[in-house]
Amino acid sequence: MRQPVQQLIQLYQNNLFTAAFNICQNQMDAEDAVQETFVQYYTSRKEFENEQHIRAWLLRVVINKAKNINRTFWKKNKCSLEDYMETLSFPDSQSRDLFEEVMKLPDKYRIVIHLFYYEDYLVREIAEILKLTESNVKVRLSRGRALLKDSLKEEWENDEW
Repeated sequence: MRQPVQQLIQLYQNNLFTAAFNICQNQMDAEDAVQETFVQYYTSRKEFENEQHIRAWLLRVVINKAKNINRTFWKKNKCSLEDYMETLSFPDSQSRDLFEEVMKLPDKYRIVIHLFYYEDYLVREIAEILKLTESNVKVRLSRGRALLKDSLKEEWENDEW
């Protein structure tokens, strides 16, 4: 017995997500586990006895996928920003605050800001490293600076009162 994947998604997606979320405790990882489970069902040629057998198989697979996600190198070795900040030394509290704000920027701005200011790369070199145009790097630097200016201005205004 085989059922169309679309029908199984409608029937079991929420149950599978809940099972995966209980293991991963992270929405995106749980969604990945569910998606990989349906992909595995779609690509497998396994025949099932009945609908209960399909449901049990899907639950077993999503649980295994979620456990595998938790066993990955990245999950085991991730460190919170607060823990990471404790390992760094800063000359003063302003430098620390600035670095924290840089780390909160979206990736595309944070990376160019970090390479430009902390690693002392030139715009041309950053463009080569990231495979971007120089003008794109300049735009990202400008937007990143604007975001930093706004967030630091808010922080400064809050400290004044």
